[in-house]
Amino acid sequence: MRLVVQRVTNASVKVEEEITGAINEGYMVLVGVTHEDTEEDVLYLAEKLAHLRIFEDENGKMNRSLLDIKGSVLSVSQFTLYGDTRKGRRPNFMKAAKPDAANSLYECFNKTLREKGIHVETGRFGAMMDVTLTNSGPVTILMDSKE
Repeated sequence: MRLVVQRVTNASVKVEEEITGAINEGYMVLVGVTHEDTEEDVLYLAEKLAHLRIFEDENGKMNRSLLDIKGSVLSVSQFTLYGDTRKGRRPNFMKAAKPDAANSLYECFNKTLREKGIHVETGRFGAMMDVTLTNSGPVTILMDSKE
């Protein structure tokens, strides 16, 4: 499982001109699932994400977590995180999980974050989405359950 985590002051996602999710301070997270992922990968990354310390403390040091600041997550499914561009000019997505399996783990990821007390907003799995965000810092972190 792969995550692209962006620290944001605000973020929103639209599907067909309808805002399906919007947050203020927190993380905009792109979530990619591969064939080999299991619930263990979900639990590992949800725990890491909740406690990742990339918010500034009173001394300007990245020392606070999402839980510390009571921030939110805008979670957007993103199969293209498993795009392979090594051959040719068009990426192949053979490493991305099939939609049913990917959606199940994506929903499990969101549920696990909510169980940790984190407010989670989402896009719509499989839909064409427009994402808007203000990346604070900018701070962008790549997370992978296999690395």
